[in-house]
Amino acid sequence: MGKNSPPKWINRTSKGSIGYRKDTGVYYVRWYDPESKKTVKIYKYRGLHLYSREMAQKLLNVMQGDWEQGTFKLDKYRIDQYTDVVAYLWEWWGTIKGTLAPATAKDYSNSIRNHLAPFFRDHPVQLGEIQYDTLLRLLQSIERGPKGRLNVMYCLRRCLSFAYKSRRISEVPPFPEKGLYGVKQPVIEWLPYDRQMKIIEAIPLEHRPIFLWLKFHLRRPGEGMALHLVDYDSENDTFIIRRGISARRYVDYTKTKAVHEIPCHSDFRPLIPALKRQALELGRSPYLFTCRTSRNRGKRYSSSIMGRLWKRACKATGESISLYAGLKHSSCSQLVNEMGLSLSELQTVTDHARAESVQRYARVEIARKRELLERKVVPLDRRKVSGTNRAR
Repeated sequence: MGKNSPPKWINRTSKGSIGYRKDTGVYYVRWYDPESKKTVKIYKYRGLHLYSREMAQKLLNVMQGDWEQGTFKLDKYRIDQYTDVVAYLWEWWGTIKGTLAPATAKDYSNSIRNHLAPFFRDHPVQLGEIQYDTLLRLLQSIERGPKGRLNVMYCLRRCLSFAYKSRRISEVPPFPEKGLYGVKQPVIEWLPYDRQMKIIEAIPLEHRPIFLWLKFHLRRPGEGMALHLVDYDSENDTFIIRRGISARRYVDYTKTKAVHEIPCHSDFRPLIPALKRQALELGRSPYLFTCRTSRNRGKRYSSSIMGRLWKRACKATGESISLYAGLKHSSCSQLVNEMGLSLSELQTVTDHARAESVQRYARVEIARKRELLERKVVPLDRRKVSGTNRAR
């Protein structure tokens, strides 16, 4: 046997053994798997080939240590492990970014660049070695508000879930409990009907229709901006909500990826013929709502145009509320707190998938709570209750 050709089996142990392949010059650890009743060969440790006996011995020692402690998982060693978490994060983002909404892709990119990559460069660990304590340190390092911290951690969770499905890691570690993020349910800001309508009426007449549509139909601004003429079904008098705006870009899907069919409000229906005529005048625009000064294709409204119009109207009426809160939140809150709809009825109207999504609209009106608490109840007739005494 040559000087540089070690024997086929060296350091034979009671559990596992080390082998060598002459054709590749690589060592490996041979381990018997009782579940599959097969012997497997492990050629890598921490993502690197076992080019030395010392590396193979180190791997075998780690495997035997896990076995003795009762924590052994064969997949932990069979799966190719990545030593560079940062490189894998960017590789993952590049793989999935084409499947994400533009806003989500941008948020993930920012999360990796500004928070995840700096942390893992300062705290280098193997991808499969990320555990609960690592995640706690990461959470504490994120200098963002509660919702921003949650978004960064969710980005990493999706990455690790992808790595698990791709058999790059053996398991996804438990993440810090939600209570540690400091996220609190925000109090909904909203306006009663009369104040909301004063703002809308302060918007120039030519721009008013899209704001009225959002007010009457309880949809997101991006869905109104992306609404097409063909999305109005005149036969059934309904709108099909299937498009949206993400990161200022038009997309052929809604934020939740769901398609919604909603009835046209009777107060909005008379505006549709004029909207169709204007779309025709502006070069046969496919959009239901068009703006003559818009630079977008098809003269559709943009977030900046709508934002300016809303702020000017708020200033003119002495109000200070965001577009989203002033329209969707306000209209939903009005239905519950001014018009007496139940939460289940509001969920039906808004097409929310979960009842929890509409709970916040019932917690905002103190006057409504007071009315319910102090509602007068006709007391029971005690004589009827104690009829036996009367009979005596």
